[in-house]
Amino acid sequence: MGNDDRGQLLPLVALLVVMALGLAALIVETALLVGERAMAQTAADAAALASVVDPGDGRRRAGEMAAANGAVLESFRQLGTSVEVTVRVGRARAIARAVAAPCRGERCRPYAYP
Repeated sequence: MGNDDRGQLLPLVALLVVMALGLAALIVETALLVGERAMAQTAADAAALASVVDPGDGRRRAGEMAAANGAVLESFRQLGTSVEVTVRVGRARAIARAVAAPCRGERCRPYAYP
């Protein structure tokens, strides 16, 4: 009786294909999470800056800026001239802080726009 090894490669190839698909799915998921995190941080930074430009209505401005960047404003905290905002984009959350600096003279311009 001979040793017949024909067909032994098929299960190995099937296993390798499944592993490759799993790895590809993991890479795609990681890339999506990194993208959401970057978008969330951008939105948080913009919201914090916008709220210190207009301190009288900072919460509204922060919410508008977060929405304009595809995020949802989760929290807003203002203490004097400093602001802390938390926003969410998908599963990613980001926190940003900004402080309004004193501004005098003609060279004073807002540094965040809606």
